[in-house]
Amino acid sequence: MHSSASDPVRGMALMAGCMLVLPLMDAIAKYMATFEAMSPGQITFYRFFFQLLSTLPLLLWLNGSGALKANRPWLNLLRGVIHGAASLMFFVAVKYMPLADVFAIYFVEPFILTALSALFLGERVGWRRWLAIAVGFAGAMIVIQPSYAIFGVKALLPIACAFLFALYMFLNRAIGEADSPMTMQTMAGIGGTVFMSAALIAGTVTGDADLAPALPASLLGLALLVLLGTISGHIHLLVVRAFRLAPLSVLAPFQYFEIIAAVALGYLLFDEFPTPSKWLGILIIVGSGLFILWREHRQSRATMAVERS
Repeated sequence: MHSSASDPVRGMALMAGCMLVLPLMDAIAKYMATFEAMSPGQITFYRFFFQLLSTLPLLLWLNGSGALKANRPWLNLLRGVIHGAASLMFFVAVKYMPLADVFAIYFVEPFILTALSALFLGERVGWRRWLAIAVGFAGAMIVIQPSYAIFGVKALLPIACAFLFALYMFLNRAIGEADSPMTMQTMAGIGGTVFMSAALIAGTVTGDADLAPALPASLLGLALLVLLGTISGHIHLLVVRAFRLAPLSVLAPFQYFEIIAAVALGYLLFDEFPTPSKWLGILIIVGSGLFILWREHRQSRATMAVERS
């Protein structure tokens, strides 16, 4: 029997479940933009606002008021700002583009993170992984090309989102275990809410339709927004739990389960289905990402073998 501290099978099951649920957030955002006429900016605000409301009481109940005194408060707030900007770009993209397309393009994030690690952290990246990064971006271009012809610059938003999320992951590494996951998630909710409040004010001043303030038009819309924030607040805590049960190299491939859920939700809710060329791009992106993960896992095992000898 596995111990509670290390349980790879349980970690994999938890990660797979989380990755199948997370695209529901983006389906809700697309539904609100399509059928409730709510701007992506307002949806993003409610995402962080209700995330904050869902995690703050639990944090205070478990740890008291002192739990908000983060050891690295500004870095945690910056995480929230970056996550808010990334979420805004993603929700604008899903308003105009099919869910599966947005997810496929977004999955260049592991390639960006690998490149940033090599450029700024001095981590060694061999030619095979650089080739996999290039091939992965080529797969993204296959998905982007027809979308760019239809939607213009908005088709590039998932790449910008992926870059910001890679920076968000960098900050996670910088903070390390200085603060608890619950504190980090609550502080991110504060940072994201403040950022999106400023974005909505800017939208009011400039008249940008994608940043227009609005209240939910129906009780169903309000319920969906509460669900959006609740999923955001708690699923990511379960992902942190999964990474404590199993190694990163074991869990990372399960991130691609999001594409499965995105295709299913896009088809069931919005009658969207990837074309054969887009399926080719998705397979290239996923294959390149899995190759990078396999190389990292292999090198990690080789390093451990050398250290033991």
